[in-house]
Amino acid sequence: MAAKTPLYDKHLSLSAKMVEFAGFLMPLQYTGIAAEHQTVRSRVGIFDLTHMGEILVSGPKAEEFLNYVTTNDVSKLISGAIQYSFLTNEAGGVIDDILIYRVPEGFYLVVNAANTAKDYQWLLSKAPGGVTVQDLSQSTALIAIQGPNALPVTEKALEAELAQLDYYHFRDLPYHGEQIRVSRTGYTGEDGFEVYLSPQLAPRLWDELIAVGLPYGIQPVGLGARDTLRLEMRMPLYGNELTEEESPLAAGLDRFVVFDKGDFIGRTALMEQETAGISLKLVGFVLRAKGIPRHGYNIIQGGRIIGRVTSGTMSPSLQKGIGLGYVDSAHAKAGSIIEIEIRRQRVPAEIIKGRFVTKK
Repeated sequence: MAAKTPLYDKHLSLSAKMVEFAGFLMPLQYTGIAAEHQTVRSRVGIFDLTHMGEILVSGPKAEEFLNYVTTNDVSKLISGAIQYSFLTNEAGGVIDDILIYRVPEGFYLVVNAANTAKDYQWLLSKAPGGVTVQDLSQSTALIAIQGPNALPVTEKALEAELAQLDYYHFRDLPYHGEQIRVSRTGYTGEDGFEVYLSPQLAPRLWDELIAVGLPYGIQPVGLGARDTLRLEMRMPLYGNELTEEESPLAAGLDRFVVFDKGDFIGRTALMEQETAGISLKLVGFVLRAKGIPRHGYNIIQGGRIIGRVTSGTMSPSLQKGIGLGYVDSAHAKAGSIIEIEIRRQRVPAEIIKGRFVTKK
């Protein structure tokens, strides 16, 4: 049976369309995906992300251990900062993409909802003596505030000054007798914050954020718009762009793989890939005619299948079909014309470089 987040009743009161996702009953949309998307791009949206997983890694060898099981260099992570990284297998495939917070107790990992149990068991199986791994997911709720008006809304609700909090940094704050964690992170490409707190306090913060946010145009946002927002900003989604078969190098995320830090799981395989050259590369594309690309659709060039779509949608910002997909490296050049096979029709598209939507 799917679990309910502590905000489940709030979603029902807002007439949300609920779906099962990663073992939780989650809001897909409230008023509509396109409207919620534009709310985040122009004003401010509030998300229930309690389905995400949180794992604490502590002990005298925690840093050394995490440097071995992740691709980025944890030793460079200063107190109060956050790092994007990957858990990889021996073949260099992605077990998960994660955020690592350096906290007083050690390291606080935020992992994808569908991967929480898998990641936890993987870390436990690799942890040596001197390292403790704890799954904190059941005792943690997560609310995100995203959009151009996220700063004033979050400051007023938490009664805290957050303007000086840098991107990919966090701060622990008091809130109604409890310590909560506030990070300047998100999955939308907009400015915003993610707040970690107890399930008991989550409904109170949700109500306070909406109350202070009404003059700023705040609206609740579901998983549907979360996906279109991240796709416009070319942010990868685990299970689509990232899998245990694809490497961070193929996904174009080599800046988060630090070879010179020393040995780590998957390093040999990834170095071999880098030396030999990547056979598949992740590209972004924009349709030149009507149509909506979807996961699994064929990508064609010169009458031959050269790859597959990993994510696709109708961009609410561009009003065009956009997508990501893996193609043979020889056909991955920006500006190239390809075709997406949509319901037995071949729709022309252009490979582009960078994000689909540019933010100031």
